[in-house]
Amino acid sequence: MIQAIVFLPLLAAIVAGLGQRAIGPFAAKLVTTGALFASCALSWPIFLSFVTGSGEASVTTVLHWVSSGALEFNWELRIDTLTAVMLVVITTVSSLVHLYSWGYMEEDPDQPRFFAYLSLFTFAMLMLVTANNLVQMFFGWEGVGLASYLLIGFWYKKPSANAAAIKAFVVNRVGDLGFMLGIFGTFLVFGTVSIPDILHAAPGMAGSSISFMGMRLDTMTILCLLLFIGAMGKSAQLGLHTWLPDAMEGPTPVSALIHAATMVTAGVFMVCRLSPMFETAPVAQGVVMFVGAATCFFAATVATTQWDIKRVIAYSTCSQLGYMFFAAGAGAYGAAMFHLFTHAFFKALLFLGAGSVIHAMHHEQDMRYYGNLRKHIPITYWAMMLGTLAITGVGIAGVVGFAGFYSKDGILEAAFASGGGGVVAFWVGIFVAFLTSFYSWRLVFLAFYGKPRWERSEHIQHAVHGDHHDHPSDEHAGDDHARAQHQDRHGDGTAGYHPHESPLSMLIPLGVLSLGAVFAGIAFHKQFIYPEEGATFWAGSMMAFDEHLMHAAHVVPLWVKWTPFTVMAIGLFLAWNSYIRNTSLPGRFVAQFKLLHQFLYNKWYFDELYNILFVKPAFAIGRFFWKKGDEGTIDRFGPDGAAALVAGGTRLAVRLQSGYVYGYAFVMLLGLVGFASWAMVKFL
Repeated sequence: MIQAIVFLPLLAAIVAGLGQRAIGPFAAKLVTTGALFASCALSWPIFLSFVTGSGEASVTTVLHWVSSGALEFNWELRIDTLTAVMLVVITTVSSLVHLYSWGYMEEDPDQPRFFAYLSLFTFAMLMLVTANNLVQMFFGWEGVGLASYLLIGFWYKKPSANAAAIKAFVVNRVGDLGFMLGIFGTFLVFGTVSIPDILHAAPGMAGSSISFMGMRLDTMTILCLLLFIGAMGKSAQLGLHTWLPDAMEGPTPVSALIHAATMVTAGVFMVCRLSPMFETAPVAQGVVMFVGAATCFFAATVATTQWDIKRVIAYSTCSQLGYMFFAAGAGAYGAAMFHLFTHAFFKALLFLGAGSVIHAMHHEQDMRYYGNLRKHIPITYWAMMLGTLAITGVGIAGVVGFAGFYSKDGILEAAFASGGGGVVAFWVGIFVAFLTSFYSWRLVFLAFYGKPRWERSEHIQHAVHGDHHDHPSDEHAGDDHARAQHQDRHGDGTAGYHPHESPLSMLIPLGVLSLGAVFAGIAFHKQFIYPEEGATFWAGSMMAFDEHLMHAAHVVPLWVKWTPFTVMAIGLFLAWNSYIRNTSLPGRFVAQFKLLHQFLYNKWYFDELYNILFVKPAFAIGRFFWKKGDEGTIDRFGPDGAAALVAGGTRLAVRLQSGYVYGYAFVMLLGLVGFASWAMVKFL
């Protein structure tokens, strides 16, 4: 069964990618989507078996892979609770994204290539989460990086998409260097890359030291920090986060699949998978908590100022990943995985809902050109509402709530119960919960309430009236077919434009994900984070689960439980007051705090800083080696120098080869005179 779950997407990717001309777009979509739904159907029984307590961890050997000296490992597929959680997340979201893409990418001429890339990504992610050794995990790790590069730059005729793809690839290489060094160091210390063997031996290495960069440092701290650098790159944590917002240049289904539900959670999964190692390194745990809390705060502040609907949700993803990491840093790995699980549903719902809005608005992504859409696309509106209720954590403590209410509040309570730095992370998380509520409801009010502002968008008017000039925010820039579709032209005071609901293939995934956003928390919170049920659920997964911490999290003071709901309500009121009741308030705030707004709107100037520190010096070094090294030295004395010498010799030879007999006789006479002169000097 596990072989079918993992390899069906790969088989579908090969068929759609290599045979697209033979089978055509429809068959390519059918094969890839069918394979993903089959994998999803096989994954849920495995997950539910662990929920009910009947599941058992197992390892399936695919083939003998590497045997070189002390390095020996097989290609094995591991199933345990941690894997089962990731299987349902990956296959469910991916299958729904495949179905959604039938409508969203309907008029794109490269549909087979797109669906092949989606399936290839899914296979790589499944390889990562089923890995039983670090090398196999790294294989999947790099596979999702490759697929992400291909999908972000899918519209390769669009310069901004190419730049975003390269940026994602380069930034992730920085993190991957740390991950590779962590794997090398782990093999050096433990003599194996087998994850079960490493985790079994990890407690025995606590307190030991290793030579690193000429210093004696704590072994497990160094290994965990190196591994965490890899997680920072893949999961877009502060410092290595700059690729994630730019990755929104890819098609919206890509944003939902890669940058909401699966790839960016790989770092969280890796830290939880190797949690027994991190438990032996308190300093590394503190770093994980600090970076997670800092990322959480940074991304939420930036999201409050963005106008692009996809970028708001992208920074929201970055912020929610910060929650997961500071939960892991606090030792609440079950809470981190629970938020990963629920986040996959409501964040994929928000991204796909945003795609439906963009589809309705002729691929306009600027929320300033939306307004009053709830009357025109009601199904998308309610899906976005449910996703917003989930991400903002609406619920009543001890009674009922949406998915994010259970998972995010579980993280905050565990952080508070952990004490020390966890209390600081708790207060950071509380403030971020307030910001999350504000920018999430800001998005809803700008898009679905107020007066229509479509007549201000030149892009929409161009699309409606047949003017196909490119627009900067158009995902399909340059593709006339993508803007020549529809439209009803009713006289509604907006230049004849009438937003339309998405096709059924896009609405069905919204409905399914809405169920997850509503019920995933209440259905599974006991298994993930309750002390007794959690200990049973996570047994056999090798993940560290602290029953005492989770028990303490459930008996925190009542004010701790109610504070997240309170700040959520304040954020909701502030957004309503600013964008519904008193719409001049945001403008006055920006005028009053212009420097602060510029700082946040420009993303804390990380891109500008990196451009000065890394990009410009790298280009300068490249130009030096190009002009002075390549052209000035190698070409001058190598290919160009040799070519010039040959050309000069050729010209001389041409002059000597005149074709006249007397010329050749004269040369022969000169040769004879020269030889006679040499002989006379030599022998006389």
